[in-house]
Amino acid sequence: MKRFHWLTLWEAVGTRMYLDTSTRKRRTHWVSVLALLLAVAVVGLLHAETISPRRLLEVTDLGNPVISPDGRYVAFRTEQASIIRNTYDTRWYVQALDGKSPPLRIADGGVPLREYVTGLVLPSPAVWSPDRKWIYYRALFNDRVSVWRAATDGSGTCSVTSDPADVREFVLSDDGRMLKYSVGATREEVSNAEESEYDHGIHIDDTVDIAAGLFRSSKLNGRPTTQKFLGDWFSTGPLLAKVPDRWKTVDLATMTTRDLSAAELPAHPLKAANLSPDLPASPTKIAQNPDDGRIAVLLSGHKDKGLAVSRYVELAMLPDRHASRPIRCMTKLCHHRYIADIQWRPGSDEVLFTATDNDKAQSIYGWNVVTGTVRPIVLSDGLVSGSQRYWDIPCALSSDTLVCVAAEADHPPRLEAIDVKSGHQRILFEPNKKLGADIAATVPARLIRWKDKQGREFTGQLFEARGDSTGHPPPLFVTFYNCYGFLRGGLGNEWPLATLAEDGISALCINAIPEYRLDPVARYDQGRAAVESVVKLLSTEGRIDPSRVGMGGLSYGSEVTLWTLAHSDVVSAASVSSISVTPTYYLFNSLRGAFRSNLRETWQLGAPDETPKRWREISPVYQLDRIRAPILFQMIEQEYRMALDYALPLERRHQADIYVFPDEAHIKFQPRHKLAVYERNVDWFRFWLQEYEDPNPAKKQQYAHWQEMRDAVSAGPVRSGGRSGG
Repeated sequence: MKRFHWLTLWEAVGTRMYLDTSTRKRRTHWVSVLALLLAVAVVGLLHAETISPRRLLEVTDLGNPVISPDGRYVAFRTEQASIIRNTYDTRWYVQALDGKSPPLRIADGGVPLREYVTGLVLPSPAVWSPDRKWIYYRALFNDRVSVWRAATDGSGTCSVTSDPADVREFVLSDDGRMLKYSVGATREEVSNAEESEYDHGIHIDDTVDIAAGLFRSSKLNGRPTTQKFLGDWFSTGPLLAKVPDRWKTVDLATMTTRDLSAAELPAHPLKAANLSPDLPASPTKIAQNPDDGRIAVLLSGHKDKGLAVSRYVELAMLPDRHASRPIRCMTKLCHHRYIADIQWRPGSDEVLFTATDNDKAQSIYGWNVVTGTVRPIVLSDGLVSGSQRYWDIPCALSSDTLVCVAAEADHPPRLEAIDVKSGHQRILFEPNKKLGADIAATVPARLIRWKDKQGREFTGQLFEARGDSTGHPPPLFVTFYNCYGFLRGGLGNEWPLATLAEDGISALCINAIPEYRLDPVARYDQGRAAVESVVKLLSTEGRIDPSRVGMGGLSYGSEVTLWTLAHSDVVSAASVSSISVTPTYYLFNSLRGAFRSNLRETWQLGAPDETPKRWREISPVYQLDRIRAPILFQMIEQEYRMALDYALPLERRHQADIYVFPDEAHIKFQPRHKLAVYERNVDWFRFWLQEYEDPNPAKKQQYAHWQEMRDAVSAGPVRSGGRSGG
């Protein structure tokens, strides 16, 4: 898309006015024309920024819907980035399910609580009081996590707990008079333990993340925190995270707190370990009917040869916790499905389950465990259980209504009420309506399907750029992994797809085939095949220029991007945000048995001197001579050192540009960091795929560096056709 040039406008209009000055009427006419053209110019400039990176970043997310005990209201929380304060604002609302009135804002929700490793927002559902006068919720204010309550009429909030330790979980008594909560080590105890390590020297063992800083190298609940490995793979947490729960209770009438005795502890939710050991498979999810104790379970399905896990799960029911023969859902609508969530419909024999298709669209069905029948309730083109920035948030459910957070690739999150019997859907709250309308009017997404040479079917969401005035097809950007919900920037949310499309680069998010193969070569090469085959398809149709293709990815998507660069010439420029396996990656984590066993099982890699052939086959460190495209690295401080084996050699030969972001999780979450990543990725791909440079003077040094890189890679994108893997 060409940017509007003011000088061209003034020259064209000025010349025409000079030639046509015979009458006052004509002068008046051309003044009107000038005004019209100026208006068009302004609209054009505004249109060019309709779907800006900042606007995508500032989408209002929704989560944690909970229906009131009487089934008439829903409480839910919103979350929105604040660039100025570099944080997120959360707010609690209550709304009547009849939808006749807008939601009532009743409380601030504090800073969102996040999963320590991934950075994703944790579920933080509210609990209604039995009389519907209050909701209770965990919230982070002033670097401490407490239980708060808010009056549902909006009249006020207060902190229920004031503990020297952060609250881990809480339970409200059935009568609403007592609140039980658990804590671990106090904040002072954690701080003292960190200081003690600092003073006496930090002992390097298998709990230490050597690749990160050793003292308060990350943040938890707003506080600089020393992190430790807690167990499997890369599970980490703060110092003293393994201190056992201590339970306390608050009398909500007097607001007095006391410790709980062992006999007073709340009952633990039913777990797989509480069920019969003779079940054919260990349940991956459990939902118990509170009325009669029947248990709905999800069981791992048949695992094909060569796969780490099954592609599907089976839905079943157990009459009680001692049953060993599950009653399976046998209808076609249950078979060969990935079922993400199950819950009992109150007062019925029906289990509602959410199924996710290969194109990442979700639907909700009802299974009657007595008759065996299954009926569709909601058939969706996107998510009905969250909005990408959150973990998978199930719908709230009463006896007759579902309340879900719905979102599609080009349609931002909104809150919907769904009649369980009829499936009729109503929008309750749509805070991003204007953005959705603008995307629909400029660069709407559409689902596409295609096959590679092996006949494997892939799906993806394509934001197609409008052609330029020359009729030349646009470049293409692809990101590979999963395309859930509203696609701000693909998985990891780093490549603003709608912005790229509006700027003249078609943007495609590709879904990986839902199988996790034990052979990493097969896993990675799936991505290469997907990219090559879709580029061939779209270029044959004349919709993209195959010589101008960019690619980016997070985590597995980063690995696939580097693999594709080494085994195909289809990609002209790339951007990655995560690490691939390297000798340094192995060295930094080699003290941990869980890491070594997982690496051997999942990558067939031992130490570099034990399995040298496999390392040469898989790691980009040994494939640098095959990588010719320029790469932008935008990585987190916790990980980047493990990628220096290949990032620094590429930087030395002017083929890489490296940026590192402190205090971030695997998926970056700080708003200023996200905006910087968004904008730099747009600049990067416009530079390499369109030869466009933003005239902003602040970016002069950036482009000077990239021009040096362009000279070093022979002043042009690598064309396809040289090293295809077939």
